Amino acid sequence: MLLLGSTLTIMAGTVIAPVVSVIRGDLGVSGTAAGLILTAHGLSLAVVSPLVGWAIDRWGVRTPLAAGLLLYGVSGGAGLFADTYATLIISRFLFGVGAAALFSGTTVALLALYQGPERDKVAGWRGTAISLGGIVWPLVGGALGSLSWHGPFAVYLLGIPLGIAMLVVLPKVPPAPRAKGVGAVTLIRRQPILLTLYGLSLFSSFLLYVLAVFLPQRLTEVGVADPFVISLVTTSTSVSGSLIGLLYAGLKGRFGYVNLLRAALALWSLALLVIGVSGHPALLTLASALFGLGSGVSVPALAMMIGEAAPPALRGQVMSLSGTANFIGQFIAPLIVGPVIGATSIGTGFLITAGLGAAALALSLAMRSDAGGAAAEPAAPPAPESRPQASPEAQGPVQDHA
Repeated sequence: MLLLGSTLTIMAGTVIAPVVSVIRGDLGVSGTAAGLILTAHGLSLAVVSPLVGWAIDRWGVRTPLAAGLLLYGVSGGAGLFADTYATLIISRFLFGVGAAALFSGTTVALLALYQGPERDKVAGWRGTAISLGGIVWPLVGGALGSLSWHGPFAVYLLGIPLGIAMLVVLPKVPPAPRAKGVGAVTLIRRQPILLTLYGLSLFSSFLLYVLAVFLPQRLTEVGVADPFVISLVTTSTSVSGSLIGLLYAGLKGRFGYVNLLRAALALWSLALLVIGVSGHPALLTLASALFGLGSGVSVPALAMMIGEAAPPALRGQVMSLSGTANFIGQFIAPLIVGPVIGATSIGTGFLITAGLGAAALALSLAMRSDAGGAAAEPAAPPAPESRPQASPEAQGPVQDHA
């Protein structure tokens, strides 16, 4: 169930990406306003994430995660009936509240239920699940978008039965006791690496949503206008991400977290450069795939580095701040790059973004290769019977619920 829920995190915006141009024309809004349809949920998510994290630490992960999924399904599906820009944006803001619980809850549950090498393996599976969601759901959205731009919003309704299922099958993990006077702010002061990781999370989401918002417009510019064809090109990001996710555990063991993040920054910069200079659909597809390789290793690496830097009692709040960083990055992407593209061109916007990626790569060379890691708990070996090793706060075997 955690893996299925994880597929929904990536489709928060990408499932409707193929129809953004259609919505823009039908509702008569600017390119930047149309981009906000993809990213408006990021603002509400960023605002409410700390509260969601507090709720997870206070009551455990199961109830907040299930409630978030129900809201995700109801507010996301509301786009089926929206006929004005204002109605659609309001529903997207409410959708962000549910997405906040989904984003933090699935990661905290994974950290609570698995440890050691088994955690790396499941983290890789989760990365693959996220990427597969980025393949399946946008394709479904693209197909439904060929009928009506309202169609892709029906996919969000999956959150309703999944939320009910979480209440039934997810093991109840009681909240861990917390030392008095120790909160997320104190922890960040003690572990300043968290600020760097939050910054990388923000930047990775910023780049991803530059790609999500403006690659379809770039494709339209070079003569590719069919929503389903656009969805095929954009899902190459998720195809490559899902494949590399299956290799994540081995790559992490060999190269370590920081080197994987540096590789991701290099791949992102190269991909954005190719999109900026090329107008051929095949090269744009290749660039999209290169971007996915970087995301396939950065998503699990960042999540595990942040989660492992926090004690179990604070993981909800620490991971929720990661969600805030991620979705601020999503929200500001069209606001920053949109005006640049409006004043220049789509290609120039991608070239400038590629330069930002190269600058971040240069800065990452200052990070120690052993930065991050499990500061809050020791890694545990797999259980003798090769079943997932649960953290002390977990109860019972959980491998059938992931």
